[in-house]
Amino acid sequence: MSDKLTRYTKFSGCGAKLGPGLLDQALCELTQPDFPELLADYRSADDAGIWKINDETALVQTVDFFPPIVDDPFSFGRIAAANALSDVWAMGGRPITALSIVAFPVERIDMEVLRRIMAGALDALKEAGTALVGGHSIKDEELKFGLAVTGLVHPERFRRNNTPRPGDRLILTKSIGTGTINRALKAGRASDEAVDSAVASMSTLNGPAAAVLSEYDVSACTDVTGFGLLGHACEMISGSGCGLSIRFEDIRLLPGAEEYVAEGLVPGGTRSNRNYRERFIADSDALGKERLNLLFDPQTSGGLMAAVPESRAAEIVAAMKKTGISAFEFGEVIPGDERIEVRTGNL
Repeated sequence: MSDKLTRYTKFSGCGAKLGPGLLDQALCELTQPDFPELLADYRSADDAGIWKINDETALVQTVDFFPPIVDDPFSFGRIAAANALSDVWAMGGRPITALSIVAFPVERIDMEVLRRIMAGALDALKEAGTALVGGHSIKDEELKFGLAVTGLVHPERFRRNNTPRPGDRLILTKSIGTGTINRALKAGRASDEAVDSAVASMSTLNGPAAAVLSEYDVSACTDVTGFGLLGHACEMISGSGCGLSIRFEDIRLLPGAEEYVAEGLVPGGTRSNRNYRERFIADSDALGKERLNLLFDPQTSGGLMAAVPESRAAEIVAAMKKTGISAFEFGEVIPGDERIEVRTGNL
């Protein structure tokens, strides 16, 4: 393949994720009948929908797709699959089936590229023990790919993302910075080290991390994706009656992320996230623009963020590290206002 996949997104706004404010406007005042079996739907900010089948089993359903963010088709397919699967794991479920979603410019890209994208997706699905059962494709001016994933969970044991307990510790299972690095890649400024680290992170499945968390009393969990670390942290405290205290120096960043933010290579999604959620960040002016841009950086296939008991946090991190997961503790849940304080060496 002579052309880079990211070429097909460089000059178009198509495929960019809608900001949280726009989504709220689109869904405002929409209603549907009350279904007793529907345990989670679009009216909450949960990562997936939950439909109760019986007292032992519920369906977990989610969908995600986007344009290429890396140049290698196989890597793009694997990342897209890892990203879609992650919502099921965040809810405490086990993904079982997937449907592919394809928009493809057949006049401009060879079909071998699509075959390699599908091969990457199947590689991730095989690792996850999830069956590809079909899909849907259309012709489009811009390449897009993703999956609709269905999983299973116990109807009384699925995890919500906004039920943290005061005193719990916050754990994250991946470093952040993929959005900034992808922006630098499109600008031709990203180093090989930065790109390789970002691709490796985005390609890593969250299944093993979810398996570790399933052994513990997790009060809230979400995957950190398009709204950035602080955006998803805001969702975690929404309606909870709690706040969060985060230590900036304990948050791990991918190589190059700080450098590219300092150079002004900031994704549009970062600005959307800040515009909508910065008001929930205590003393954000003192925190500084560059730190805020890193913490609001839109992630693709980011890690799981979980609120876990203080007494078990170190044990959980150690258990994850034994399985090769680069998890770390970076904050705590505090009682009081639904605000987030980010502490640094200067604050």
